[in-house]
Amino acid sequence: MTAPSAADKITSVERALDMAERLANEFGAQAATRDADRDLPHTQVRTLKNSGLLALSVPAEYGGIDAPAAVVAEVFRLLGHADPSLAQIPHSHFTFLEAVRLQGTDSQKAFFYDHVLTGALFANAQSERGPQPIDVDITTVIESSSGDHVLSGRKFYSTGALFADWVIVRASQADGSGDAPTSFTPKVLAFVPRDAQGIHIIDDWDGMGQRTTASGTVILADVRVPAEHMVSFSPIFSEPTVYGAHAQLLHAAIDVGIATGALAEGIRQAAKARPHFEAGVPSAAEDPTLIQVAGDLTVNVRAAQALLAEAASQVDAARADLTDDTAAAASVAVAVAKVAAARASLEASTTLFEFGGTRTASATENLSRYWRDARTHTLHDATRWKLHHIGRYALSGSRPPRHGQL
Repeated sequence: MTAPSAADKITSVERALDMAERLANEFGAQAATRDADRDLPHTQVRTLKNSGLLALSVPAEYGGIDAPAAVVAEVFRLLGHADPSLAQIPHSHFTFLEAVRLQGTDSQKAFFYDHVLTGALFANAQSERGPQPIDVDITTVIESSSGDHVLSGRKFYSTGALFADWVIVRASQADGSGDAPTSFTPKVLAFVPRDAQGIHIIDDWDGMGQRTTASGTVILADVRVPAEHMVSFSPIFSEPTVYGAHAQLLHAAIDVGIATGALAEGIRQAAKARPHFEAGVPSAAEDPTLIQVAGDLTVNVRAAQALLAEAASQVDAARADLTDDTAAAASVAVAVAKVAAARASLEASTTLFEFGGTRTASATENLSRYWRDARTHTLHDATRWKLHHIGRYALSGSRPPRHGQL
């Protein structure tokens, strides 16, 4: 596998946030055009790899700064504010780094963290198209007589795989019985180099939103994976962790980024819009009805930002003192933030058009990308189930289940 060029080293959270803001400004400049043309962001992803931001969560003993979840979430919000497709691409990268932290051996941690410190990007090959539920992986891995493992299957929604250095495949461990995998079949994560023989990545993602994530198909045809590139997945959920909460926190951060981005765009549009003739004011920004709209939306977007920050602090607190109760509190706090973020992103990306009027419907400015990105991304995990677990926790103290969506 060809190694990525050496990445910059992030030495502090302040530098990380400065870098994220600079990249957000750079990435946002052509985000509308990339979306309209479905121009995949190869150059921008290369810049992200070289920025050092992909190593934010690497533990200090392995050369990283072990950035708090609050900092990683803000980096994702800044990127999501600029370009939600670009923000989505490294999501799985940080989720798999968490899996390495929890289940990797010392040698695996040293190996994979070193790759990330030099700019390697991990991408996911987890989800499969039905009819089986999402917690069943038909893709299987079986140990060969040589001690290596053979991986076969087909994945979809493989965000970022086209840009990745390593594709991380979630697979069921075949036991040789020939029985189809179930939700109870033990699962592993296979870390596969992007150029490994037998892996085929197809750019067939045709989503209406997040159009440049390249979230297409990965086909695995008898891919050989050495044992040292296999990390157990199922045991992550046998005890309290913040694995699911951390993953969902970053999803919430992307939604909040869409909301803040759409609100900022709405304000820009209001500055250019004509006032309604009945308002009797010289500019749209002085229209009292539009002022009310702006006030309501600002409250909801800022509330989502605050809940994101609160959830991140709960994740950090649980990681520092991990128990059943602290892990549950973190999961519920993140679920609350995710519901608020989804609502804010959809509201802001819809209300955006009220600020500028009919002219904002022009395809030239491509303002629909905010709503299309929000509607597409908020489908990842059903907020109605988050509300169910939030309600049960509030009424009876019932802890939410342990899985990657909470």
